[in-house]
Amino acid sequence: MTSSLVRKTWPTPSAPAVSADEPRSAAALAAATPADRDRYVDLLRIVSIGVVVLGHWLMLTLRVDDGRLRAGNVLAELPAAQLLTWAFQVMPLFFLVGGAAHAAALRSHHRRGGTYPEFLVARLRRLLAPTAVFLGIWTVIAVATEVTGVQAGDGTVAELTRTATRTVVQPLWFLGVYLGVVGLAPLMYAAHRRWGAVVPVALVVAAAGVDAARLLGGVEAIGALNVALVWLAAHQVGYLYADGMLTRRVGALLVGGGLAATTLLTLVLDWYPVSMVGLPGAPVSNMNPPTLALVAHGAWLTGLVVLARGPVTRWLSRPRVWTPVVAANGVVMTVFLWHLTALFVLAAGVVAGLPTPTPGGAAWWLTRPVWVAVLAAIALPLVLAVRRFERPVARPLGQRRERSRGPLDGVAAGVGIALATFGMLAVAVTGLNGLLAERTTQLVGVPVTAWSGLVALALGWALVRAAGRGAH
Repeated sequence: MTSSLVRKTWPTPSAPAVSADEPRSAAALAAATPADRDRYVDLLRIVSIGVVVLGHWLMLTLRVDDGRLRAGNVLAELPAAQLLTWAFQVMPLFFLVGGAAHAAALRSHHRRGGTYPEFLVARLRRLLAPTAVFLGIWTVIAVATEVTGVQAGDGTVAELTRTATRTVVQPLWFLGVYLGVVGLAPLMYAAHRRWGAVVPVALVVAAAGVDAARLLGGVEAIGALNVALVWLAAHQVGYLYADGMLTRRVGALLVGGGLAATTLLTLVLDWYPVSMVGLPGAPVSNMNPPTLALVAHGAWLTGLVVLARGPVTRWLSRPRVWTPVVAANGVVMTVFLWHLTALFVLAAGVVAGLPTPTPGGAAWWLTRPVWVAVLAAIALPLVLAVRRFERPVARPLGQRRERSRGPLDGVAAGVGIALATFGMLAVAVTGLNGLLAERTTQLVGVPVTAWSGLVALALGWALVRAAGRGAH
């Protein structure tokens, strides 16, 4: 996603720069992998995003009743299935992976004497380039369907169009949060080097306090703090992982303690929902904002990952295994961005008369593999068409520009990453339907439109790039 999330080249210090117009095959990249690279982190990145995609594809239910499109959530229709989210909610692992990758990147960055703006440029380029293409295409679609009046109709096509243009950008909330985490990564790494495991523990304690104030004290607005506290805690655990502090013994304790705490908080005390994803109409969500129950859930997942590291790492040493992992890492961001587009293409087939079984019935369960296979077939050409925008861009050494580093560069980069974070979140919560009507919604109490989000995102990236120009 960022350069810490999607890495298609792993140059050794003596390796020549690779030009953007000289793509290398997955096999060549796999063969060039340094011996000290943590291949397990790369696999975890793919698994975490892949499970999110699969979960989205399986959770949505679609059917046409009385001439109207009915979109639902299988977890709301089948409450017993909510326990499956304990396997499918893997976002804590993604932030752990980000922390592990950032630890390695920051160590290298410090050795080279790099600056904060340069760090941001390197981290954000592979995240924002494919996102810009995605948002550009869907903005055109949204405006075109609004200008032609398609969105304003009463039929199933209009309803599908409104749902698609509103929902297709909702997963960008995660990218918005991640942008903020990237912006804070150097500061949080400095805290890690000084205080180690005390930092994530303090963040979790603070998150528990926020939950108490929100759920017991009725201070609902304070819940937004947990978006930062919980995800920063997961990212901080990635630093512990990178430093080898998550031993097998620690992993076993995390699995046992995390599962026990999750069970206690949800099934025994009933303080939090069983589902680890938000459900429509539910009074409390474990995801928005994230709760202490999600922290406990993330703890046992982290422990499981630690326990599996040794055998899986040995498995990844085989070229036939590692090469597909390298290939998948080169398109994982693209898959994440476009997977809901594939879902709405299939939804158009439902509108056109494609039969869909009732959720929970035998036919529904038996057809889920077919459903996923069809969605994968739809997504494949989309990914192939735009995957080149996820390819890292590297200038040959002779074309790199140097300039003096001004004292305000760090300030400009900080403002830029804050704007980009705000803009991404604004687009995610607002959606792209009603663009011309400038539909407004609230983001942490601030009224925003999709246009304001798009402008803030573009301006933020421009500031970061300007501050970091000359970065290698």
